[in-house]
Amino acid sequence: MESQLRVALAQVNPTVGDFAGNMEIISQSVAQAALAGAHLLVFPEMVVTGYPVEDLALRASFRAASQQCIEEVARRAGIAGFGELVLVVGYLDERSKENNRLGEPIGSPQNCVAVIHGGKVVAKYAKQHLPNYGVFDEFRNFVPGENSLVIRVHGIDVGLAICEDIWQDGGILRVLAQRKPGLVVVPNGSPFERRKDDARLALVQRRAREIGAPLAYVNMTGGQDDLVFDGDTIVVSANGEPLARSAQFVTELLVVDITAKSQSAIPDLVLQNDPLESYPGLPAKVAPRLDDLAEIWHAIVLGIRDYVDKNKFSTALVALSGGIDSAIVASLAVDALGAANVYGIGLPSKYSSDHSLIDAQALANNTGLNYRVLEIESIVEDYVKALKLSGVAQENVQARVRGTTLMGISNQEGHMVLATGNKSELAVGYSTLYGDAVGGFAPIKDIYKTDVWALARWRNAQAKSKGETAPIPENSISKDPSAELRPDQKDSDSLPDYQILDEILLRYIEGDQGAQELISSGRNEALVMEVIAMVDRAEYKRRQYPPGVKVSQRAFGKDRRLPITSRWDERS
Repeated sequence: MESQLRVALAQVNPTVGDFAGNMEIISQSVAQAALAGAHLLVFPEMVVTGYPVEDLALRASFRAASQQCIEEVARRAGIAGFGELVLVVGYLDERSKENNRLGEPIGSPQNCVAVIHGGKVVAKYAKQHLPNYGVFDEFRNFVPGENSLVIRVHGIDVGLAICEDIWQDGGILRVLAQRKPGLVVVPNGSPFERRKDDARLALVQRRAREIGAPLAYVNMTGGQDDLVFDGDTIVVSANGEPLARSAQFVTELLVVDITAKSQSAIPDLVLQNDPLESYPGLPAKVAPRLDDLAEIWHAIVLGIRDYVDKNKFSTALVALSGGIDSAIVASLAVDALGAANVYGIGLPSKYSSDHSLIDAQALANNTGLNYRVLEIESIVEDYVKALKLSGVAQENVQARVRGTTLMGISNQEGHMVLATGNKSELAVGYSTLYGDAVGGFAPIKDIYKTDVWALARWRNAQAKSKGETAPIPENSISKDPSAELRPDQKDSDSLPDYQILDEILLRYIEGDQGAQELISSGRNEALVMEVIAMVDRAEYKRRQYPPGVKVSQRAFGKDRRLPITSRWDERS
């Protein structure tokens, strides 16, 4: 026998440690879901605390605050008259009080969801598969749960899993398949990566077919340090057919009527035993997907907006060189914060070309951001003269004077400085420490140079298709890139063609291919050895670079952790 259930999935944007703000988000979603006639409301993983909490999980005070807040969430729902609505809410808990076990996180923290009904927490489920790869260190921060949980809601037996639980074969999935729930709900904190939405859909479809039940996957949205959560909440039928899907990178309550087997399992907890009478269902909503470049652009825009806002800034400052990198960072910032909240500054030196200032001014005119010019030539000359610098040391003074100037303006006026370096430059060390590397956030640090150009063309095309002014001057896109630290300098003086360089970097950094693999794939041996040497030498620089939005599967930072001091030479 089958029956209906109206399920609401809260694709929301929590902030780590903002218990009051996160509880308000939860309360608003509860009221909205109740108004929509939902019977079951599911929130993302760790929504009470924000996610990821990292080593905050090891603090007893933080765990206690989370436990108190989940009780308060339940109490508020009951007082507001929403006690019959079943809530599944992610939060931080801990295993029952006991002595710490050797090799486990102190305090035995657990990544849990609470089941709330009638104004009380009536059950909890702890995540069993803890990811320990890429950006995740959950073995460091949590201990796994051991038991499955199935609850009966209006006659439908609902099984629970959390994020990584469905990415791993066996374990809790095998248990749930054996228990035969009528529906499975999965709260998630799954960060954005390029083309990950396709992988998610395929995974959710496969798991629904394996368990033999519809599956509702809810993911959070918003930025948290270098991570961006893209939402992409999905509901599929028992045979994997998509029933509903949310828009990406937005806060949204997705409400869907699901038809599922009733009383199909032996539940751990019966909340409402009798199936609902048949009722008219809501129209299904499947939001259109964004294309590859649109996803990246929206991810970075959201990452900038939330990093600035959640760290209590309201404005951003960008050094505008007239080049493509600063132009695209400024355009992203304008889309994220609004032109009135973005401040661009031209910092010409004796080697700056006329077209650099012209292109920077054109960008300011196109976007409407605040713009001014501050000459630094005299400052650089005084610096060089006082220290008797020459060669590369003299060149780098220009970048460092610019960096110091930006940070001085930031301190004086309260803007967050956005660094403009891209992944190709960071990979080979083509940046000046304490110069163009300064900033509070680096929006394009995980974007290769070839993708920077592609994004610029995409953004301009989007503007033109809407009858708007294209933000990025065509000359910034078409001209040869240059740091302009000496007369007639071009990037090509020091680096291979970016198309070739990026292909090698992609294989070496994200594919972990060694020198011989790269050479065997047809790459020039001398060039491979040169690029590898540059990448390996620049590790110390990357460690000192600001955080920035993770876009690729292997971003610099938590994704790729290598020692700075190392005698290993891939070329030998």
